Order: sequence, then C-alpha cells, then structure tokens
Amino acid sequence: MAKCLYSVCAVSHAAKGSFLQGIIPLPARRALEKEKIDSLEKLSDYSEEEIKQMCGFNKSTMQKLKVYMMENGIYFKNNES
Repeated sequence: MAKCLYSVCAVSHAAKGSFLQGIIPLPARRALEKEKIDSLEKLSDYSEEEIKQMCGFNKSTMQKLKVYMMENGIYFKNNES
C-alpha cells in the first residue's frame, strides 16, 4: 500500500514538462509551469525581478538559471548585456 501512496504523491507533484529539468529544482520549475513559461524565449519576456518573486526561486536557483540562459544567448527582459 505504501508503494501506491508514494507513486500517487510523486505523480501529483511532478512538473509535467521537461523544461529546465536538471538545471533548476522542481519547485522553481513548477512555478514557471504555472505561469505557462515553457521555453527560454518565454522566460526572456520576464525581468529578473519578476522571476525572483516566484515561489522556489532563491539566490542559488537564480544563478543557475542565469548561467544556463547566458550559455544559450538568452537574457531577461531589460537585462541584455
């Protein structure tokens, strides 16, 4: 029975897509999913401050996200360097 409960819990809390999987933690990915942000292009429509306001985004998560975005030539709105 415990195995069934565990699998139900794991499924209900998992993010649906694989966007940023392995880059940022699951709570941050779920927050992006809730806002329908499922690509770097959509992410670039937001400022860094707007993303920081979302649940699951702490200093470490933001740093990982910014590095990943820079590696792909994508930047937050009003933050193109």
